[in-house]
Amino acid sequence: MKDKLKALKHKRGQALVGGGQARTESQHKKGKLTARERLHFLMDEGSFNEIGMLVTHRSADFGMEQEKYPGDGVVTGYGTINGRLTYVYAQDFTVFGGSLSETQAEKICKILDMALKNGVPVVGLNDSGGARIQEGVSSLGGYADIFYRNTMASGVVPQISAIMGPCAGGAVYSPSITDFILMVENTSYMFVTGPNVVKAVTHEDVTSEELGGADTHAAKSGVAHFACANEIEAINHIKKLLSYLPQNCEDKPVALQYQPANEYRAELNTLLPDNPSQPYDMHQVIAQIIDAGSFLEVHKDFAENVIIGFARLGGRSIGVVANQPAFLAGVLDNNASRKAARFVRFCNSFNIPLLVFEDVPGFLPGTDQEWNGIITNGAKLLYAFCEAAVPRITIITRKAYGGAYCVMNSKHIGADINFAWPTAEIAVMGAKGAAEIIFKREITTAEDKAAKWVEKEQLYSDTFANPYRAAERGFIDEVIEPAETRQKLIAAFAMLENKVVNNPRKKHGNIPL
Repeated sequence: MKDKLKALKHKRGQALVGGGQARTESQHKKGKLTARERLHFLMDEGSFNEIGMLVTHRSADFGMEQEKYPGDGVVTGYGTINGRLTYVYAQDFTVFGGSLSETQAEKICKILDMALKNGVPVVGLNDSGGARIQEGVSSLGGYADIFYRNTMASGVVPQISAIMGPCAGGAVYSPSITDFILMVENTSYMFVTGPNVVKAVTHEDVTSEELGGADTHAAKSGVAHFACANEIEAINHIKKLLSYLPQNCEDKPVALQYQPANEYRAELNTLLPDNPSQPYDMHQVIAQIIDAGSFLEVHKDFAENVIIGFARLGGRSIGVVANQPAFLAGVLDNNASRKAARFVRFCNSFNIPLLVFEDVPGFLPGTDQEWNGIITNGAKLLYAFCEAAVPRITIITRKAYGGAYCVMNSKHIGADINFAWPTAEIAVMGAKGAAEIIFKREITTAEDKAAKWVEKEQLYSDTFANPYRAAERGFIDEVIEPAETRQKLIAAFAMLENKVVNNPRKKHGNIPL
């Protein structure tokens, strides 16, 4: 037995050093942690249980049989994060550059299978040079096996991907199927084809950072939901993100203990400018209403005309969708519509109630928007809200114009409670544009325009640009004082806690992708 235990200890020791000390030092020089170091900071102390520590590849081509490392470039297992069971895998760049082999794929698939069976979130820490070319199609098949399981797990358990290094070619599609992607600035990148291929095909000179770095994907493409300054910040973001989510689609997010207090927020009564055309920062409205310091913004630097993120209200986890008047006047465009639609669908998948703050003048006009599919992209957000069965509440703070009024969780598409502030303007369009159409034949001369234009605009504004016509029709449940918004929302979400929706039986709808 003594010799057998000694052999076991030796094999475990081999697995723990990965590709060896020299490669570990090289990883550290790049400002990167090793796979096991990342898991040390991610998991609760002493909770990690490894699966597949002694797995090795089966390849015998190109001299591969002479170079084997226990674990084969990925550390897989389970443990707890803030006390909650989580499955994890972390690619090890010190072993063949973290490249995906047939056996590495099998290890990752085993984790995904177990997560699906047991209803537990999955966190993947990606750091890989791509497919292991020495294995040919076996490696490609391994990627496809992972993609299939990501898809089967989608909407069943939360899936989070952190990009801690390179992620290129087929490797990008597993993270892109998962729910959230985090990237690390200056040390991680994602792209389907690298700079050398881009230059050969299009003659563009571009660096890896410019092509697919964290800032690029956080601000330009929208691929990354979070761009983090370093790996520790990324790991802490994962922990915080998980705290808002349930274990699976059958659970509800954990509610924190909350002691009711004075929920009146007098600052909200003076926050909006007197001039309805003057912008304000919707972040300030959100901060006054949610539990202090609880907002975790998602896609912060992408499509800034809409704000999305997680927060707590009376200790309960909620998803926030808000127009941002401080950026493009809060209009809906292609990027904002897609951004909000995916977030709404995620919240609906995992029983997270939705709170919508509305101040929207409409959809952004222009050839660029039309030619890039604003019709279809706007419909994605409309579809996402229509199918959402979670509790849904809307606060109209100011503008709610045209089709955008309908899309932003209106009563007509299934919202449960719709509040409006006295400053709300619910109409087909703004008073100026409406007056130009309605009174076009009445105002024919320059003298008439000078004398009557303001009067006609005011007439339309008094008639329609307020919340009371909508309230009379029952489209607004209550016009409320801004300062009482928080207490109204806490009561309304508590009332909706056991909401049940029986949708028509079907495989799935055909969202306008």
